[in-house]
Amino acid sequence: MTMRVFLAILVLLVVVVLSVAGFRGGFSRRPPIELFNDMTRQPKIHPQSASDFFADGLAARPPVPGTVARDGAWADTPLNTGRITGTTNFAALNPRPLTAELIARGRERFTIFCQPCHGPLADGRGITAQYGLVIVANLHDPRIVRLTDGEIFDTITHGKNNMAAYGASITVTDRWAIIAYLRVLQLSQLGTADDRPAGPSAAPTK
Repeated sequence: MTMRVFLAILVLLVVVVLSVAGFRGGFSRRPPIELFNDMTRQPKIHPQSASDFFADGLAARPPVPGTVARDGAWADTPLNTGRITGTTNFAALNPRPLTAELIARGRERFTIFCQPCHGPLADGRGITAQYGLVIVANLHDPRIVRLTDGEIFDTITHGKNNMAAYGASITVTDRWAIIAYLRVLQLSQLGTADDRPAGPSAAPTK
């Protein structure tokens, strides 16, 4: 390559660089060159605008069913945060009515989201242990049994240590359902005769 060719390429390069970046911030009456203008000129809907697409003519749509508010008074309830309203204290008990349907739902969700790590009995012996994930909490550990329902809800929502956050994957109702089922599992392993509900006991079969 001769010096003349090298200088020609260098001058061309300088011109290209100055053309692209050297005049940024300058004023011009000509429209700008937009290589990717989709981020600037989106086909978006402005608030309170009309729309021919929807039958009611309104562009603004109501929230999708199941939409969860991220702030405001709605969020600051034990049901949604696991904490007593206006405090940082965890709610002691599950705010959902404990029904057979809730526990059955909790078992289904537990099987999907929790069992792979914690095992079907919640004893920390899930299938992930076979693949090297050996540090998994035994949910029958007295320390965890003593946790309030609200603190377990907070752990499911935000995660803790090696456990990922499931707030984006499990709905609020299903989180409480999982906790209800977890308490059943804990009672099945750690319960005593004194934990039986009051009432007549079944007569032993002969």
